[in-house]
Amino acid sequence: MRKVCVVGGSGKLGRYLIGHCLDRGYEVVAVCREQSVAKLAGVADRITIVPGATDDPAVIGQAVAGCDGVLAVLVPYGLRGYASGTAQAVLDHAEPEARLVFSCGWHVPRDEHDRYSWRFRALVRVVTVAARLVRFVDIDDQVEAGRRIFASDTRWTLVRGSDLEEGPSEGLPVWARHVGDPILASNLTRRTDFALFMVAALDDDSLVREAPAIVGCRAPSARRGRAA
Repeated sequence: MRKVCVVGGSGKLGRYLIGHCLDRGYEVVAVCREQSVAKLAGVADRITIVPGATDDPAVIGQAVAGCDGVLAVLVPYGLRGYASGTAQAVLDHAEPEARLVFSCGWHVPRDEHDRYSWRFRALVRVVTVAARLVRFVDIDDQVEAGRRIFASDTRWTLVRGSDLEEGPSEGLPVWARHVGDPILASNLTRRTDFALFMVAALDDDSLVREAPAIVGCRAPSARRGRAA
């Protein structure tokens, strides 16, 4: 990696992504909405900022030009397909051999081997309906984004995250190929470590066209899995 684009760079996860990339010496281009540019003031002199909607193909086309990797935070804002539009713009406009690493939640299924408890499915449905009623986010839009990524022949990885918390890094999270794996039971990862996993995936060819579900490496379920 030499040059990396962070799509959604002004959010909490995006700012961690930028930090980890700068720590590795990458040239960084960050895309964020115009009203959020001020959130990047602390690193504005070290990165290139492209203001605009992350689902705007023209904005993404400008930002990803010449980038070896793209880190895209898929946020399902509103009810107009923001996450799936962002994913599609990246898939359409990234350089042909670029490594593409996307973020989403556990609720995005890869295949029939992902297993969800009835409690989890019920919670996701309640949150989805409530969020739509207030026109805030559309959780199903991340699922649609996942479908588009899985169908792509690009060099993608879709990192599926547990609940997130703040705090100092605990190290690189552990991952499972399918949701429902006992190693994921603790359902908690440090946000900075979610970002760390995404950045590490840029150089990990074993994760190309994988959808790893991650959990913090010090979570009880991860420790039990290592001890087994």
